[in-house]
Amino acid sequence: MKSIYKLFVLILAAVSLTGCDVEEYPNLNSPDLDNLLEDPTLGDIQDLVGGMQAGMRNNIGGYLDNCGVIGREYYRFATSDPRFTSDLLGKGTAVLDNNTFYITNPWAARYRVVKNALIVLEAVDITKSDITEEEKNGIRGFANTIRAYELLLNLNLTYQNGIRIETSDPDNLGPVVGYEESLNTIQEILASAATELDAAGDDFAFVPSTGFEGLIPEGGDHLSPADFIKFNKAIAARVAAYRGDMPAVSALLGDSFLDVNGDLQAGAYYVFSADGNDVFNPMFFAQNSPASNARIAHPTFLEDAEAGDERLSKVTEREESLTLDNLTGDYDFFVYTSNVSSIPIIRNEELVLLYAEANYEANPAEAINAINVVRNAAGLPDYSGGMGAAELLDEILMQRRYSLYGEGHRWIDMRRYNRLGELPTDRAEDDVWEQFPIPLNENVE
Repeated sequence: MKSIYKLFVLILAAVSLTGCDVEEYPNLNSPDLDNLLEDPTLGDIQDLVGGMQAGMRNNIGGYLDNCGVIGREYYRFATSDPRFTSDLLGKGTAVLDNNTFYITNPWAARYRVVKNALIVLEAVDITKSDITEEEKNGIRGFANTIRAYELLLNLNLTYQNGIRIETSDPDNLGPVVGYEESLNTIQEILASAATELDAAGDDFAFVPSTGFEGLIPEGGDHLSPADFIKFNKAIAARVAAYRGDMPAVSALLGDSFLDVNGDLQAGAYYVFSADGNDVFNPMFFAQNSPASNARIAHPTFLEDAEAGDERLSKVTEREESLTLDNLTGDYDFFVYTSNVSSIPIIRNEELVLLYAEANYEANPAEAINAINVVRNAAGLPDYSGGMGAAELLDEILMQRRYSLYGEGHRWIDMRRYNRLGELPTDRAEDDVWEQFPIPLNENVE
C-alpha cells in the first residue's frame, strides 16, 4: 500500500466512523464524496479501490488480539488498560462490554471497508468513463469479495449475535441477522463475486495490493482476475467449513489456490512498510518488552506441543518472566518478527488443513496425507494415531493450533466444534467467552 492511497484513505475514513451508522463529514483538503460520485473517472475508481485495500489493515491488530486472547493463545499485557486481562479473559465479575474499544474499534474498521466497497460499486455503476464491461466486472468482483471477507471478520466476533449485511443506505440500514443467515449471505456474495470475476477478462483496471502477489502463478508477472478467483474460492471454503458443509469445502478448495505439495506460506497477506504514508504491523512487539505493552505466549502453547515441533519458534524465551494481573509467562509471542512483517489473510497451510478437515470422515487416507504434509513441514514424523474420526479431528485441530498460531483461528475452531470448555482458564473465576455483544452504537434492541 503506497502513498497514492493517502488522499482517498482520508476521504473514505470519513464516511463511517462508528459502526454502520454513516454520517457525512466534509473534507477540507479534497472534493467531498458526493462530488466525486457525480462523475467518477477511472482514476477516481482506481484510487477508491486503493483506499479500500489500505483500509483492510485498520485495527486488524484489535481483531487478532480478541481472537488470540480469548482463544488462550497469548496474553495481551498493557498496564495502561487492564481490560485486556480482565474483560477479555472474564476475570471475576468482568464481562465483555458493548461500548469498549475491543469491539467498537474492529467492528467500525471492518464496516468502513464494507462501506468503501459499496462506494466502489456505486462508482462503477454510474461512471461515464470509457471502461469496458469486463473491467467493470473485475472491479465489482474484487470489491464484493473484499466486502464479504470483512463481513465475515465481524461475524467471527459477534457469532450468534449476528451482523448487519445490508448497509448501502445509511438512512435505512438493514436488520441485524443471525449467524447462519449471515454465513449463507456471505457465501452468496462470494459466489456472485466469483461470477463477476469470471467475466472480467485478463486484467484488472486497477493495481491490487502487493499482498495478493502470492496468488500469482509461477511465471506470471501480475495478478489477474483468474488468479484472484482462487482467493475468492479459498475464503468461500473457509466459510463453508464454518457452515459445516464439508462437500462444499472440497469443491471450493478444488477451485482455490490449494496446493497440497506446494509452499505452505503462499497466499494473500496484509502488507506493511516503513514508507512515510504507510503503517507498521500492529502485532509486532520487540522481544522482552515490558508489561506496559507485551504479548506473552500462553504457557500451554509450549506445554501441549509435541517434542521436536519447529513451530515453537513462533515464541521466544524471555530474559526473565513477566507477570501482570496474576498471569505469568516466560515466552514472548513472536509470530511477527518485525514491524513490517506481513500478516496472513489466508494461506496454503490453512487450505491444506481445510482439505484434511473436509476428508477426515469421508476419506481418512486423504486427510492423513494432508496432515502429514503439515507435520513433516514442522519437523514432525508422520501421524501414527488412531484412524477413527474423533482421533483425526483431534489431530487436525492440534495442527491448526500450531500452524495457524496468532492468525485468528484457535478461538473460532474451538467454538465451531463446541470445545470452548477445553480452553484453559488461568484464574479461579475466569471465563471463556463465546461471542462479543453488538456494539452499543448499533442501537439494537
